[in-house]
Amino acid sequence: MKRGWLLGIVSVALVVFATTFLVSVAAWQAGVEALPFEIREGLTYGPNERNDLDLFLPKDDGKSLRPAVIVIHGGAWRSGDKRQLRNLAELFARKGYVAAAINYRLAPKWSYPAQLDDCQRAVRWLRKNAKEFRVDPKRFGAAGASAGGHLALLLGTREVRDDSDPDLKGISSKVQCVLSIFGPTDFTDERYIQASRNPIAGRALVDFLGKPYDEAPELWKEVSPIHHVSPDDAPTFIIHGDQDFLVPLDQSLKFAEAMKKVGVEVQLVVIKGMGHGPTTPEQREEFMKAVGQAMEFFDKHLKR
Repeated sequence: MKRGWLLGIVSVALVVFATTFLVSVAAWQAGVEALPFEIREGLTYGPNERNDLDLFLPKDDGKSLRPAVIVIHGGAWRSGDKRQLRNLAELFARKGYVAAAINYRLAPKWSYPAQLDDCQRAVRWLRKNAKEFRVDPKRFGAAGASAGGHLALLLGTREVRDDSDPDLKGISSKVQCVLSIFGPTDFTDERYIQASRNPIAGRALVDFLGKPYDEAPELWKEVSPIHHVSPDDAPTFIIHGDQDFLVPLDQSLKFAEAMKKVGVEVQLVVIKGMGHGPTTPEQREEFMKAVGQAMEFFDKHLKR
């Protein structure tokens, strides 16, 4: 089991997950009446070639400000792009959110903190342009799956890491609600530490962080959302399978418990039999229900 988990760190299961997730959300959407929204593709939010996003703009009355959500793809921080969770962005748009599906710099060409800096920059760019897109800068969410779920959790638990850009000076990157779909929360977990010592199984982790745990334990702690939990963090909704050996369920269980201890609202939906993404009709049905519950959770915290 341990060997299987270590090999899973670099598994292509993330690609399989992307496909099953999109199928699941598409099926969920099929029963929802389509609402009109505009799509603006390839907008630039930063200087790097990967700093682009697709914006989904629901039609409004021209007077009210809308909440916004940043949608972050997975792929072990080394693959994937903004199209991966396009259906999730569209789902948010159908419910009245301005949704931004983003690209960000990938390992191994860029290691941490490039990925976090890009996600934070995307939030800040949209806040800066809130008036143009009729966004309420005080009502921002983040949603992501796997590696994207991890980055979404960091947006909910951390403030701006790099405030050196004068164009974005002083603009907050912190969001007010988070959806994490089996995102890792603690890289100081012994299983991740052991994986980092395996040149094959731990390659994705070391490529992302730039150094193995034994050379930079504080860096591995810094990148862990659980070590940034505080009372002013964003309310968080988590979806996780109890048979996920790529990102073990206890990563979400421990994070949820930490949030509860500091008084932050957190809701964890555990899907029985599911691994790193739904693969059976029954799992897809439960997954779709969980996505619907997450939408209600976001409405509770970001719509008023």
